[in-house]
Amino acid sequence: MKFSLKNKWVLITGASSGFGAAAATAFAAQGARLLLGARRLDRLENVAARAKKAGAAGVFFHELDVSQTRSVETFMSQVRGKLKTRPLHVLINNAGGAHGLDHVATAKDADWETMLQTNVLGVLRMTRAALPLLPHDAGATILNIGSIAGHTAYAGGAAYCAAKAGELQLTRALRHELLGTGIRVSTVDPGLAETEFSIVRFKGDRQKAAEVYAGMHPLLAGDIADILVWIASRPPHVNIDELLVKPVDQAEMGKVYRRPNA
Repeated sequence: MKFSLKNKWVLITGASSGFGAAAATAFAAQGARLLLGARRLDRLENVAARAKKAGAAGVFFHELDVSQTRSVETFMSQVRGKLKTRPLHVLINNAGGAHGLDHVATAKDADWETMLQTNVLGVLRMTRAALPLLPHDAGATILNIGSIAGHTAYAGGAAYCAAKAGELQLTRALRHELLGTGIRVSTVDPGLAETEFSIVRFKGDRQKAAEVYAGMHPLLAGDIADILVWIASRPPHVNIDELLVKPVDQAEMGKVYRRPNA
């Protein structure tokens, strides 16, 4: 039987835009209660307002930088106060992203460190902090956002591919560690998806970002949000381990159909 998300607490990191913001709206439409974290509070406030209009049973938001242990601890302290004795049913580790497309020979430490801190260590920090709040044998789910880059490497993506491969492996390790608890663990790994991802990667260069999706139909944030809701609402005995999602126009990394007249 389908697992009901109504009145269940759902925690989403990186909720100020992209997949995180879309997930907030999608889970709100199911009547869930939301705990939203991100660095950009002004945008997070707007996401929270939209979630309330979409039907959320409750919305709490607070500043969160998953690359900083103290920020995670502060955020989770606020979360525990909000939950009181109630359980957290869904954790969505969405915060992450790529920075730069430089080859190893010319890449910058700051970009490497940011990608590994957010995509790998941030997921580990949030999961460690949230695990005591997730009930056993009650349909609880950890949803990690990965990438096709965790499966296939490409030039200029050494650190990002390594980070997403790390996310994939830590998700697999969690499946072993949580076996017998009834806590479900999944990774959703999108291909080309048009969000702010490329704008961030190219550090604000919108023309370069637009060229990534030129002539093809990429995934949208709402597509991934719908998938996250579907996974979390499966019957409690069902675990969707790994889901690789690509637009029809993408067969593989670097293999994209582009319409010549688009």
